[in-house]
Amino acid sequence: MITIQNGVWPTMITPFTEDGALDLEKIPQMVNWYVSRGCAGVFAVCQSSEMYALSLNERVRLAEAVVEAANGRLGVIASGHISDDMQEQIREMRAMAQTGIQALVLVNNHLARQGMPDCVWKENAQRLMDALPPDMPLGIYECPVPYKRLMTPELLNWCAETGRFAFLKDTSCDTEQIREKIEATRGSNLKIFNANSATLLETLRLGAAGFSGVMGNFHPELYVWLCRHYADQPEQAQLLQALLSIMSGIERQCYPMSGKYHMRLSGVDMQLKCRPGADKPFEYAARLEVEQALLLEDYARKTLGIEI
Repeated sequence: MITIQNGVWPTMITPFTEDGALDLEKIPQMVNWYVSRGCAGVFAVCQSSEMYALSLNERVRLAEAVVEAANGRLGVIASGHISDDMQEQIREMRAMAQTGIQALVLVNNHLARQGMPDCVWKENAQRLMDALPPDMPLGIYECPVPYKRLMTPELLNWCAETGRFAFLKDTSCDTEQIREKIEATRGSNLKIFNANSATLLETLRLGAAGFSGVMGNFHPELYVWLCRHYADQPEQAQLLQALLSIMSGIERQCYPMSGKYHMRLSGVDMQLKCRPGADKPFEYAARLEVEQALLLEDYARKTLGIEI
């Protein structure tokens, strides 16, 4: 079983050409951007990647391009399935498993419909595990679309005991729930990564493995610093946590377009293009928020001595 490295795993955004096709030529620039900022890996092909608007072939090609560009410099994990039909999910995930990714992430709300008990989820998870390569590490993504299904500590403990799972992207935004999940998986290979900025410092102190969220597409180096220094520089960490919490409001403004704008301003040659469904109007005020965040990021880097 591969161990997922602690640290920051941004939920990677997808570059498109002006006519809406995948712009795979931009992937090396993006990967270099994440590497230069100290990320442990990237979560490619997820909701931030607009996976629900990508065909299976596009999802596979995207994952392959990220793996090739990473070339072992950082880890790559990906979600393989967006269908509800179990046989179609198996087909999607088998295809994604061949891309060279480090771990295959299950989108947990596709394993049981809303309101169904965890026993249904467990049965379908076992079917997927039986159908996938036994040496392929698995992850779990509490994706909020089409509905948010949070993992219970008991179900997460079952996942840990299978020995197949190495990653959870937690979206509960609740420190107490994350504490219970950390306790339920303690001593196992299953690591908990928090997707929420405001609760990150609290959960790192409890034993969370790192951060895997939207804001990793804006200033991952600040999250990297927090993950590395929260214990040895507690006062600076508390101040940085406050700044990160304030800046995380950007994710509610025209994301993922705002992330693409930030990446363009940070040196990645990226079109401001999204697929239908994610193509909300990117108004002047939203652009200004991204531009002003750049000033705060620069101030924080200088204060903390972060070089990129």
